[in-house]
Amino acid sequence: MENTRKNRNFNPYNCPVTHCMNLIGGKWKILIIYAVSLNCNRFSKMQKAMPAISKQMLVTQLRELEEDKILERIIYAEVPPRVEYKITEYGLSLMPVISVLQEWGLKDLKKAAE
Repeated sequence: MENTRKNRNFNPYNCPVTHCMNLIGGKWKILIIYAVSLNCNRFSKMQKAMPAISKQMLVTQLRELEEDKILERIIYAEVPPRVEYKITEYGLSLMPVISVLQEWGLKDLKKAAE
């Protein structure tokens, strides 16, 4: 059975923000992309870095990011098999957006602490 995402192609007004949110929206995707960018590129490392995410949710989000060509899944032919994730060139184009979100978050956290 093919995994169908509810919002993936829902964009009746062809809105660029809706398009972007369909790809990277939600609670976990940006955090996963950011983690992989910091070399947190194995499933077990991601689980430790984000303990609140369930195993099934992490699997689902990784599959969707791979399907959307944002992350690449690399399987190493070893015993035991090893799987790592890497940001694709397309996925790297999101890093400036994530950096702006990070900067805004840092400023807002400082403001909230005052």
